Parts: sequence; C-alpha cells; structure tokens
Amino acid sequence: MVGSRYQIVQPREVLEFYRDLTEVAGYELETAGVLKAGRKFWALARTGKSAALKGNDVVNGYLLLATSCDGTLATVAMPTTVRVVCNNTLTIALRDGVGAVKVPHSTTFDAQAVKRQLGVAVGQWDSFMYRMKTLAERKVKTHEAMNYFLKVICNADSHTDLSVGLTNERALKKVQMLYEGHGRGAEMHAAKDTAWGLLCAVTEFVDHEKQARSQDNRLDSAWFGQGAVIKQRALDHALQLVA
Repeated sequence: MVGSRYQIVQPREVLEFYRDLTEVAGYELETAGVLKAGRKFWALARTGKSAALKGNDVVNGYLLLATSCDGTLATVAMPTTVRVVCNNTLTIALRDGVGAVKVPHSTTFDAQAVKRQLGVAVGQWDSFMYRMKTLAERKVKTHEAMNYFLKVICNADSHTDLSVGLTNERALKKVQMLYEGHGRGAEMHAAKDTAWGLLCAVTEFVDHEKQARSQDNRLDSAWFGQGAVIKQRALDHALQLVA
C-alpha cells in the first residue's frame, strides 16, 4: 500500500535508463537481479574505469542502480568499485558527501537530472583511486590494525573500554584473520600490512563472511543496510590513517 504521491518506477524504466547511460557514457550493462523476492531490483553497469594498485591489485569501476517496489528504498545510483581478486564492493563516497544519487519515490524520476548528478559522482573516480593508492602505501603496525578493527567493527573509539569489542568478538576475529593472510588477495603487495589491506578485510567480511539469514540478506545489507554503514565507516577510518 502506498500513498497518492508515490511515483512508480517500473523495472523496464530502470533498465532503459541504464541502456541510455550505456549509450551516453560508454558503460556496459553487466548484470541485474532482484532482492527480497522482487521487492528490490538492481543492476550493475561497468563504467570502463579501472586502476591497478601496486602488485597488480586491480579495481574496476561500476555503477549500481537500484530501486524498490515497496517504498523501502529510493531509486538510487551509486558509483561503486569492485576489487577483482575477491569481488568486494565499495561505494565511492568521499568526505564531501557527493556519492550516491537518490530519487525519492515521492518525486518523479528524472533520468536527465540523474545523469547530470552522476557526471559529478563518476568524476570522482580518479580522486578516489588516488586515495586508495595512498592507502596501499601506508604501512600499518599491529596495534594500529587492532585499533582500526575495534573502531570499525565494534564502533569503539580510543576512549572506550576495550571490553566493548567482546560483543562482536566473532566478527573481530574473522576480520583479523582475513587481514592476516586468510582473505582473498590479503597477501598481495598492495594489501599486506597496509591500510588498503585493513579496508579490504572489512569489505570482504561484509560482502562474503558476515552472518546473515541468506545470501540475499547479506547482499541487501552490504549494499543498502548495516553492511553498507560498516563499509563506509571502514573507509572513513582508513582515510584517517593517511590524513
């Protein structure tokens, strides 16, 4: 049940919008699907942007477009990176807040306006990847790694009693294991003992390891829910290490 102001966006419109983007910007629609038994639908388009961190750790640029039929999600377009070695995703959202483009269902979906806003967002690719390269150059000591994971996974700051971390002990141990060589790509030159490695351990945990009732729920969380919040926190704290 929706209100009279609710603007319906049909799956066909979303895919047509993607097709337009593909033609205008040279993007390539790669995959599409649904979540929550069809209540949300999404598509990923490859932007053609790609960068390699030291030791050939390749990151590709994508655009994630999603909308919902039940009003739980605005129509959203998010520039996203995918790390090839482990398929981890990370939304390109820098501190100035220009990242995802959101169109609430109470307003009409204006494809042209979204394309203009996306021009700004996708334009951040070079700046974003420059920062990721600085993360790969930043060597991390053992105590820094522990502090980082406490802040990101347990949302604890340096003034918090470390026992706060025990509530998320399983998650904390898992992320540390991923960072210390068990994660896909953890031994690569760019990730080993670096701030980039810290960030990748968290994104892999959220995308592939975090407890969830189903793969569907995990993906929904990683892109739009609590998992997305954790990944953004991981990015923010990683960037603080190179500030």
